[in-house]
Amino acid sequence: MAEKVVLAYSGGLDTACICKYLVEKGYDVVAMVADVGQDDDFDKVRQRALATGAIRVYVEDLRQEFVTDFIFPAIAGNAVYENRYFLGTSLARPLIARRQVEIALDEGATYVAHGATGKGNDQVRFELAYCALAPQIRVIAPWRERQFLNRFQGRSDLIRYAAQHNIPVEATVAKPYSMDANLMHKSYESGILEDPDRCPDASMFTRTHSPMAAPDTPTRLEIHFKDAFPIKVVNTSDGTIKENPLALFVYLNELGGMNGIGRVDMVENRVVGIKSRGVYETPGGTILHVALRDIEGIAMDREVLHLRDSLAPRFAELIYGGLWYSPEMDFLMAAFRQAQTLIDGRVKLALYKGNVIVEGRESPSSLYDPELSSMDVEGAYDQTDATGFITLNALRLRAHKVILRDPSTR
Repeated sequence: MAEKVVLAYSGGLDTACICKYLVEKGYDVVAMVADVGQDDDFDKVRQRALATGAIRVYVEDLRQEFVTDFIFPAIAGNAVYENRYFLGTSLARPLIARRQVEIALDEGATYVAHGATGKGNDQVRFELAYCALAPQIRVIAPWRERQFLNRFQGRSDLIRYAAQHNIPVEATVAKPYSMDANLMHKSYESGILEDPDRCPDASMFTRTHSPMAAPDTPTRLEIHFKDAFPIKVVNTSDGTIKENPLALFVYLNELGGMNGIGRVDMVENRVVGIKSRGVYETPGGTILHVALRDIEGIAMDREVLHLRDSLAPRFAELIYGGLWYSPEMDFLMAAFRQAQTLIDGRVKLALYKGNVIVEGRESPSSLYDPELSSMDVEGAYDQTDATGFITLNALRLRAHKVILRDPSTR
């Protein structure tokens, strides 16, 4: 009896070929397709997997869960990797891995498999999740098998293999860059993008208009938050209202894309230590990030905000490195949930030619006191108290005794 393997299957070049490869090796392959908002034709993907030899195909709609349990918590925690990347691919992997493991347990499978390369981040993200969720299940990672590597040196070999076996894939030798899409973003890497000095072709982008080609009239929104999660979007330009989390996020992606928001082109540091060039489109996530940071300014205590932001880079690194299911992540999530309490209110925004412009905010939990802040009203603040404050904070500076250079030597 053949051993069973559950393959995380997208229907793209790598997993389409890997499905056939595993079948050739004698495995019963169960394909698990995760719908995380990539706008694929899932009937076509299902038929492709079956035609390539899969004995069964699961197509799982994980979009709502992706938004509420992964995207919103990441934005609430200010998770931005290396100050630029909003972690779209990184956030989807633990959700996909979790459902894959659940199916493997239901199917009585011996193995789970993925199509991530041995140079990339996703192998780490998938496998750390597998180990945390079901350590007894064994992993097949073809891109780390010598037999597979001897047969397939790279994407060009896979494209030829797909052609030989009549496996329909979108990748071609003339357009070999790799794409990953979900609700949070669309990413592009490898192939022609491996030259970090090469500007991406304008035709590559599918989520966002060029800011230069975006509408000349701004789109104005109000975004309402409750405990740092968005609960309502109001388009004040046309009256549209969205409240369901998934519908709300899809709508922000639509508006952000139309207004050229969310493009990032960067060279980042992969988990395995390799620098990699990635191009990203994250329209809705960028809008929410800007809006929430603004409402935190009025509603979050200063020391809580500073402490949270001191932990945010580590939070982003944990997500990027595949440690969503880890004790340290549990610790940070608990702390961040406490920090998010009463981060409520409404932010007014204008979306215009690649920019998210904040035009106002209000919060029932506001810590802003107009009289304390005013330069025209003394309020409950005695300005003479600042003398002692400055004197005490200057003690160590007086002791430090900075030596000024002789003016003649400057």
